[in-house]
Amino acid sequence: MADAPTLDFNAFVARRKAERAGGATAGEHDYSYVLDRQTRATFESAKPIELAVASTVRMYKQVWRGQLLGSAVKVGERQFPRIQKIAAGCAETLGITTPQVYIVNSPTLNAATYGTDEESFIMVHSALVDHYSDEELRTVIGHECGHIHNSHVVYLTTLHYLKMVASAFIPWIVYPALIPLNAWSRRAEITCDRAGMLCSKNDVIAARALTKLVLGSRKLYDEFNLDAFLEQYEEGKDTIGRYMEALASHPYLPKRVLAMRVFAESELYRKHAGVGLDGKAGLSMTEVDDRVKALLSGDA
Repeated sequence: MADAPTLDFNAFVARRKAERAGGATAGEHDYSYVLDRQTRATFESAKPIELAVASTVRMYKQVWRGQLLGSAVKVGERQFPRIQKIAAGCAETLGITTPQVYIVNSPTLNAATYGTDEESFIMVHSALVDHYSDEELRTVIGHECGHIHNSHVVYLTTLHYLKMVASAFIPWIVYPALIPLNAWSRRAEITCDRAGMLCSKNDVIAARALTKLVLGSRKLYDEFNLDAFLEQYEEGKDTIGRYMEALASHPYLPKRVLAMRVFAESELYRKHAGVGLDGKAGLSMTEVDDRVKALLSGDA
């Protein structure tokens, strides 16, 4: 019988220090969502995915980086050192090389990670910096670092380009790759929400950072009631609208918050965040994943 995986996150990070981002053991991290790992494993034998990824990586190397350098602002020690420090702290937590961060002029609250396993970068929209505290920004950048840590980047980049092709040309051409990539992306978001929590070490702040995305208004933040918001999930569970989620790249936001609450009960998170267990053992990651599976499928 195989040994159970360790729940010592700090020891795990220490083993990763000498590895590059998304190293040889990528996708097998202690906190990653099991269906994220399993789905990516199937991509290796899926020809449409393989072809899409190969062509996208070639395109990225030739086009995208140059466009980014010409239209965004590069974060570093001499420019926006506060954001650079947050990114470095998140990278230190997860045991990866500090990624390159760019600030993109956009009124939309968003951040994204693209590139390749060898050369990844994070784009943070300027509105996100305006609306978020440093603690909330740490959750978001930690989430994006989680994509790098778990070798998600080439698939995220491929999904981005396929959506561009689908909107500009005939959608059915890219559906054989687009549909399974969307399904995987929803699972990958669960993994990276956990990474953001590990970087912030505060599940309340992590949930607030996530729910601000759905509001986008400073005037409403103080009046926002998280419990009332989560009741929307219960209202929508039995409606036909829930099936539209199958076409999305992210799970509905109430599900993500509820999944984060489950992870907050884990022994792994509590040890890392220094949260008292009150004499009770936290959930194992197998228990966490089983609960999250039921939640995402609408059975919880």
